[in-house]
Amino acid sequence: MYKIGHFNHAEELYNELFNGVPNDNDRAHIYHMLRILKLEQGEYKQVALFYEKSLEVKRKTLPQDHSSLATTCSNIDGLYGTMCDYSKALEYYNKAHKIQETVLPPNHSDLAFCYNNIALLYKDMGDYSKALEFCTKSFKIREITLPSDHPLLATSYNNIGKVYDSMAKAALSPNYRDLTISYDSIGLVYNNMGDYLKALEFYNELLKIREIKLPPNHPDLASLYGIIGVQYSNIGDYSKALIYLDEDLEIKKKILQDGDADFSFTYTWFGRVYRNLKSYSKALECFTKCLEIDEKILSDRHPHLGISYSNFGDTHRLMGEYEKVLSFHEKALSIQENVQCNPLHCATTYINLDETYRERKDYSTALSYYQKGLEIRENKLSKSHPNLAASYHNITKLYLATGQYNMTMKNVQQTLEIGQEKLPTSHPHLLEYRETFEQIRRKM
Repeated sequence: MYKIGHFNHAEELYNELFNGVPNDNDRAHIYHMLRILKLEQGEYKQVALFYEKSLEVKRKTLPQDHSSLATTCSNIDGLYGTMCDYSKALEYYNKAHKIQETVLPPNHSDLAFCYNNIALLYKDMGDYSKALEFCTKSFKIREITLPSDHPLLATSYNNIGKVYDSMAKAALSPNYRDLTISYDSIGLVYNNMGDYLKALEFYNELLKIREIKLPPNHPDLASLYGIIGVQYSNIGDYSKALIYLDEDLEIKKKILQDGDADFSFTYTWFGRVYRNLKSYSKALECFTKCLEIDEKILSDRHPHLGISYSNFGDTHRLMGEYEKVLSFHEKALSIQENVQCNPLHCATTYINLDETYRERKDYSTALSYYQKGLEIRENKLSKSHPNLAASYHNITKLYLATGQYNMTMKNVQQTLEIGQEKLPTSHPHLLEYRETFEQIRRKM
């Protein structure tokens, strides 16, 4: 029944067999087959349920430190990660790695793999300090057990974002300088810290190597062009951002099918660059392409949809279409406030709503959203991150609009300090910050 696609009939048969099985091993096998059926049907919650039932049976019949329990826990945590239920995923990752630490040698590759997965999970949750802790554990194992040019060494650097000075020193020491793929991970560290010029430096070093070593239509090359395009957007060089995003898109069109998930990233950043250039119709066109892809392949509560809705909302704000703004941001928050996602994405929506209500002169509502967004950013970002500068500039504009000039100077000074440290002198945001500073100085 299962092999010919009659899933419902197969499920009925397995349920009948379950009532007559004599022992736990047979029950575990039936749970296994039911799980496969539900996986084929895309019913992930049911898949998780049967995984957990299988785990219950195994706990009755196996020692608590048996490697099979760790494997089942790892499968469950991977499934919850796919469902973006990060708290559940973390629960089972921790169960898996505790068993593995008991039964495996301390330098076993499975431990390195598990630690790296936990690090990626913490990164998705925005907890970069915990990501750093587990990436370091993973790297130490791989440094001992793998050859110095093995690609897996680089994965242990991924998603680190707390103490970038010490990370940079470690990554640039002679032992690691020849690990070319680590440039990608070091760039990510600097990107997470908002040090976009340093990130761009390392991504460009990686590009030199990949352009020599890889064929011109390699997907890794496309990905890197896209990432470099993002960095140029972050530093305000929008013309170069478009050049690199075009390179990314052209390769993807040659090697991927229409509607592939990888196009979503590219169209999102095209939209953001065009929005920064005030080409709002082009921005909406790109965001629409992204949303069409996401809605086809993602669940209706997936965090990426929240990001897409927020992008639409802020573009309509800049066009003065406030009813559409509120509609899209409401959709974004219905996801971001109710599923486990990176809290920084939710903060961006709050900040966008702060700007919307300020422009509509609803200053008390604007302030409430600003405070929500700022609290998250101050908890999750370094003190000199450019996104904090943007937040401080927003409250400065709010105080200016309400005539509270005594409150503006402190915030605009914080804005300028961060902007001057992290942004190029010609960055449009920094120019705007300086203009606001002069405006306040004239009023005081």
